[in-house]
Amino acid sequence: MIVTEIFSSAKLITLPKSTDARGTFVKAFHESTLKENGINFTLRESYFSFSKKDVIRGMHFQLPPYHHSKIVFCPQGVILDVIVDLRKDSPTFRQFFTQELSGENHKAFYIPEGFAHGFKALTDEALTYYLVSTEYNKSSDTGIRYDSIGFDWDVKDPILSARDLSFVGLGEFLSPF
Repeated sequence: MIVTEIFSSAKLITLPKSTDARGTFVKAFHESTLKENGINFTLRESYFSFSKKDVIRGMHFQLPPYHHSKIVFCPQGVILDVIVDLRKDSPTFRQFFTQELSGENHKAFYIPEGFAHGFKALTDEALTYYLVSTEYNKSSDTGIRYDSIGFDWDVKDPILSARDLSFVGLGEFLSPF
């Protein structure tokens, strides 16, 4: 497992992968290696989504006291993963960072507390898997509009949920982080 800091305490993880005649094996979580690289992560919940090409999901996060960090990877298909720093005292406050995640590159994002997260599916049947440090809390679950962060999603007709379209823009969001 190779861990590289990429953006204001967010990290890119190259998951260990081995291939033989049977197929491929990828280790998605190894606590001691993460700790050695400054990631103190307690797994509380795990889930995944399948998305069609041109689906945009995001930009999601949970408010304190139920805020969380995530490890996100894409074992099947390809996604363009996007994070936005919502921490007021951070030098990268309101800036975004993107990374392509796929089964082929076996990369994962470590997304600290205080970041919004979303992605665009670049292929059909893109599987996005999440390891999360807190359990879901409906009353603190929210987001900011995907099209308010200054990023060109490069898609003419994105497929979005009504919920994701209902979020306030980044400029209107008063960050508690």
